[in-house]
Amino acid sequence: MEEKKYVTSVGGSEIVFLTGKLALQANASVLARLGGTEVLATVVMPGEAREDIGYFPLMVDYEEKLYAAGKIKGSRFIKREGRPTDEAILSARLVDRAIRPLFPKWLKNDVQVILSVLSFDKENDPDIVGLNAAAVALSISDVPWNGPIGAVRVARKNGEWIVNPSYVVRAESELNLVVAGTAEKTLMIEADSKEATEELVFEGLQFAQTQLKNLTDVCSKMQSEIGIAKKSEPVAPATEEDGSGVDPAKEAEQFISERIGSVLFTGPKESKSSRKQAVVTILEELEEHLRTLQVGKEKRKLASSVAEKCIEKAVTQAILKEGKRVDGRALDEIRPIAVEVGLLARTHGSGLFSRGETQVLSVVTLDSPGSEQILDTLEENDTKKRYFHHYNFPPFSVGEAGPLRGPGRRDIGHGALAEKALIPMLPSKEDFPYTIRVVSEVLGSNGSSSMGSVCGSTLALMNAGVPIKKPVSGIAMGLASDEEGNYKVLTDLQDLEDGPGGMDFKVAGTADGITAIQLDTKTTGLSNEILKETLDRAKIARLEILSKIEAVISKPAELSPYAPRITSISINPEKIRLVIGSGGKTINEIIDACGVEIDIDDDGLVMITSETAEGASKAEEWVRNLTHDVSAGEKYQGRVTRVMDFGAFVEVLPGKEGLVHISNLAEGHVERVEDVTKVGDTLAVEVMEIDEQGRINLRVQGVVKESPRRDSGDRGQRSGGSHGGARPFRPRR
Repeated sequence: MEEKKYVTSVGGSEIVFLTGKLALQANASVLARLGGTEVLATVVMPGEAREDIGYFPLMVDYEEKLYAAGKIKGSRFIKREGRPTDEAILSARLVDRAIRPLFPKWLKNDVQVILSVLSFDKENDPDIVGLNAAAVALSISDVPWNGPIGAVRVARKNGEWIVNPSYVVRAESELNLVVAGTAEKTLMIEADSKEATEELVFEGLQFAQTQLKNLTDVCSKMQSEIGIAKKSEPVAPATEEDGSGVDPAKEAEQFISERIGSVLFTGPKESKSSRKQAVVTILEELEEHLRTLQVGKEKRKLASSVAEKCIEKAVTQAILKEGKRVDGRALDEIRPIAVEVGLLARTHGSGLFSRGETQVLSVVTLDSPGSEQILDTLEENDTKKRYFHHYNFPPFSVGEAGPLRGPGRRDIGHGALAEKALIPMLPSKEDFPYTIRVVSEVLGSNGSSSMGSVCGSTLALMNAGVPIKKPVSGIAMGLASDEEGNYKVLTDLQDLEDGPGGMDFKVAGTADGITAIQLDTKTTGLSNEILKETLDRAKIARLEILSKIEAVISKPAELSPYAPRITSISINPEKIRLVIGSGGKTINEIIDACGVEIDIDDDGLVMITSETAEGASKAEEWVRNLTHDVSAGEKYQGRVTRVMDFGAFVEVLPGKEGLVHISNLAEGHVERVEDVTKVGDTLAVEVMEIDEQGRINLRVQGVVKESPRRDSGDRGQRSGGSHGGARPFRPRR
């Protein structure tokens, strides 16, 4: 294959697509470059379709090669890249959600898209580069795919839109949007924001669309110039005549159209089981009908698969033509909501949120800053994460039996979405220095358990006493549409409504704005009209759910009595070494004596975690004393540490000694220091002065005399010893 290079620009930056040089045994391969970030996309599709599967077997893998960023894996024992990081899985899902809707429904071949990050400049995010590389590779391959599309990330900062912003800009921006689609239609959205209004989000979507034309144009150009002819739908092999003379597809369509109304729409079917049973009833009746017509087993099987599609179409048509939903709700109606907090006795916080048959139990655990998660990824190096959300989806939540094999990609994705929705509302580390873990256990699932986990987590956080700024709720919006362009937006999507021509548009936020969005669609793209209506309708639903939450718990409770107590104090960063001590001796002494955990940030923030108020108070006083600047006039109860001919050294604070000259030990003349005090005694002393060398001069309280004149002999004697006389304590090394 001839090596080719194509160049276009996005937001003023040049993006390059190279093909014909790397991975030539794949159906197609493209190397995309933006700045110094390069991602290789490969597409492979075996020639044989998989028999008897009811889904499209697409695999999207995102491979982070740490050499791309000049890094070696942080583990001392494992240096090879292993299981994908959560961030890599989220990037793979991002690409999957954008490209999946454009594959034809008849395709049952395995298709694998692998994105390998080969170079990373730490400015341009590889996920956007990889998504565009995948779109180009699919376009020029022989794999059936209805592209082209492009993808772009935009951010809003200081009133301006920025295309493909750097990591620094994204952290400071009020809205971050990833949009995939064309200049006219949107296929996928991923967004996080700091309470952005619906109007601002819609403006961002429109701006992102204006940046996609160059990408789709270059994709189309490459397809026309070097693309391979797409494989077409295979012709179904002729089946042996079974003697019935019946066309199973036509017979199924006619039977379903006649029976669907009397079985599925005779009255509201409010439970998932009743709707499922209605579908089973129709399919059983169809099976019996075909038997009476002497239709063979293979044709009956074909008719059954056709019937399921007919049922989905009938549900859509009932919504479009009559505004009728199977469960009897209005199109903008939310299922019944139940809210409860404090369900579990000994956890730090818990919240149970139910919406219809979707039920999520969220549980909060609070711990010391030392429990923060350390991230070692391509983009981040030993970055600490103080809040994380984990989502579990056991098989019993949908009435099934299955193995428990740890979190899958869906679990990781839903957990990350809920985490993203709540992060803007969390208190700062200075105000609330805890490490926060939220686990959402899905106990029942029938429509947007991810948004249920957002609501449940809001309840649990407030129940635990986490001072979140505002409650957050979420809703999943659906769509019924047909090929003629007719559509209806649905509030609170569930089971049968999530069929062809649909969408899953999740929106989370507070009463004042949106904090997270995730859109997947089963169409070839959504118009701006649909996007605008969905955002507006989602706001109404979000506010309704928030009112239910606030009716049960309107503000954060007192901190859970079972949570550890954390005391935060700020010290001069230059004095951190005094708290740590030589080889950690001092800090370990405090930890052992007080029964606490101590974490110190580089900026001087000291966080003391303790199970008891007494231990925290003792440790706090210890740290304050270690870092306190002694001033003239202050009074202390100090311990005599050394006795010299000219006076006694007294430890006024941990690690800080001062000298009580013999003339200031008592009123009148003192012949020998030992006549007044000895090592180990406690003296009530007052600071007379801090001399120009930082030495502390003391006197016993009540003794009123002038400071003695220091002669060279005193200086010589005071400068001896490991403590340097009355200088502040320095750890031995």
